[in-house]
Amino acid sequence: MEELIHKDITEKIIGAAFEVYRELGYGFLEKVYQKAMVHELGLRGVKCEEEPPTPAMYKGVKLLDYFGDLLVEDKVMVELKARKTYQSDDEAQLLNELRAASPKVGLLINFGRDGVKFKRMVF
Repeated sequence: MEELIHKDITEKIIGAAFEVYRELGYGFLEKVYQKAMVHELGLRGVKCEEEPPTPAMYKGVKLLDYFGDLLVEDKVMVELKARKTYQSDDEAQLLNELRAASPKVGLLINFGRDGVKFKRMVF
């Protein structure tokens, strides 16, 4: 069986998300979970950059920078949501970030009413 790319990092991120949810529960704005994730990952000794600029390119021309939620260890993009339930429609946002960025591994994490739900994506 082939090893997942950056499995060790994604496991740490997922563990941090469950800890954040254990402490905060459901109902905060996405930005609160984002700040808590940065803090929790820091406590775990994991390098995390908040809202790194990601260029949106079109035919070799930079249109603008847009900003994902987290870049962890310069290898994993993390998009956070705080919706009642996990929405598969949000996957396109992360996929576009992975398409534009050099990290090709990402996590979509939702802090929802029924707990933490996540999807690991590779582009």
